[in-house]
Amino acid sequence: MSEHYEIVLSCFLRSDTPEAELAACRWHLGLDSDCPEGLDEEEHPWPLFLTYPGSELPGGDMATMRRSERVDELGRPMWEVFARNYSVDDNLPLLDAVLALVAPHIAVPGYGGYLRHEHDTEPTVFVFRDAHYAQVSLGQAR
Repeated sequence: MSEHYEIVLSCFLRSDTPEAELAACRWHLGLDSDCPEGLDEEEHPWPLFLTYPGSELPGGDMATMRRSERVDELGRPMWEVFARNYSVDDNLPLLDAVLALVAPHIAVPGYGGYLRHEHDTEPTVFVFRDAHYAQVSLGQAR
């Protein structure tokens, strides 16, 4: 029997993020239906953040990507990415692939979201720093 998790991704991508990575993000968020060319199908076999109307999360699943009102040091708008869904444990390796995909393009280092088993009260937070991501305990997240 599968275990279920709440997965949240919350980050800003640089304004100069290559189109290939933006297309991959849109596909993982369910905003584009076609898998972008060049995306490794073994690492990214299906979109991670598809939303389902019958989600068991209070408030439901959500996925969005848009130009932000926040701007970078050159005055260009960043990309704002937010996703939250109820996912099976089979998707956890895919989460690593998505985090590795966006990490080199993060505009605002620090908090990037969390993973929480459906019966846990404490999430596992992940942070972005120096083009990488890491999972941290809540006390280390700052």
